[in-house]
Amino acid sequence: MAADMFIPATEREYLRERAKKQLEYANLPKMAERKRLWILHNRLEGERPMVVMEEATFIGDILPKPQCRHPLAARMEREINQNIAAYETFDDDKVVPDFFPVNYAISADFLGQKHKRTEAAEGVGFHIDPLFETLELGLPLLSPSEYVYDKSATEAYEKAACDVLGDILPVIRKNTFNQWHFTPTQHVLRLMGMENMYCAMMGEPEDFHKLMSLVTEDLVRCLRWQEENGLLPLNNGNDYMGSGSFCFSDELPVTSASGSENTWGHLNSQESIGISPEQFDEFIYPYYEEIAREFGLVYYGCCEPVHAYWDKSLSHLPNLRKISISPWCDEEFMAERLTATKVIYSRKPSPNFIGIKAEFDEEAFAAAIGKTAAVIRGRCKAEFIFRDIYTLHGNLEKTRRAVEITRNIAETTQ
Repeated sequence: MAADMFIPATEREYLRERAKKQLEYANLPKMAERKRLWILHNRLEGERPMVVMEEATFIGDILPKPQCRHPLAARMEREINQNIAAYETFDDDKVVPDFFPVNYAISADFLGQKHKRTEAAEGVGFHIDPLFETLELGLPLLSPSEYVYDKSATEAYEKAACDVLGDILPVIRKNTFNQWHFTPTQHVLRLMGMENMYCAMMGEPEDFHKLMSLVTEDLVRCLRWQEENGLLPLNNGNDYMGSGSFCFSDELPVTSASGSENTWGHLNSQESIGISPEQFDEFIYPYYEEIAREFGLVYYGCCEPVHAYWDKSLSHLPNLRKISISPWCDEEFMAERLTATKVIYSRKPSPNFIGIKAEFDEEAFAAAIGKTAAVIRGRCKAEFIFRDIYTLHGNLEKTRRAVEITRNIAETTQ
């Protein structure tokens, strides 16, 4: 173990220099100002819409050539360089962290099953390989999930990070497991596939409710397990949540967490967009409502169009603070519905303007942003989140221009 932990001196020095560069950016006055703006925004007193360019899907386009070969050093390098590269490339409203995160190593075979899927050759798409086709066959196979915390792996990485970076960037433990885990229909899809899931609602409705109850109970039990094991820190600072947004908040506790009710949660149901509002209200919403009650504030949605389910179901979701307005969503409908509410319009513009080709059609892009701005003006608080951009085709400058254009147009809305 000692040999495995040894990071070469040249890599240590490189990491320390990069950490100093991150800290330099984190200490810029504009970062303190952005933090202030995020806190106001998230408590519905925002001075302008916030703008986020999520770089994870095109990170290979902007990262410098890797310098570290040691596995732990390479992890640190990527974490630090992602923060630096994002700021230097497009300088959106993300706040460069003044800390280094170490995520709790949490895993689970959900409901006792190992999910199977076939990856596409290109590495983007995949196909779910159903574990069973009917609930008559599948329900007897399920058992409570065994949630596992790999303490030794977490502490080993934390020790290495503290040793190399700790006097520059404080090392802080984080829980990223919860960012995408509380999505019941995604778990159902992984068990039986979408076609079987839809058929089960129609052909095995009682068993489908049993399955959704099992999933919900298991997810709530996961929260209790995290609380009991000290794995649920506050996420009300520079923490990612929802599908691209950030958690800065002075409405949730600022010193200690006693439970999930003091944290942000993220729920979505992209898998259920093919069912009617009545089916959603019967088979999906009751279970999401139960989970939403566990959190202090909730971000709902990802790529699914939420407007069809708003009136009957989602408008009643407890603790809802942000809802995703995807490219497939009826913008006008949702802007009207969110007027004078405590829910932020989290707009996801189409990624096609930035990710389809090298050229950037600024006029068409500005028209699309302007359409959203016109819809929300004077109605509701909003944010713009750019996601699912898989390549920049070598034109990094278009991300900066997209942020600049969006900021200029968005500032006229509030």
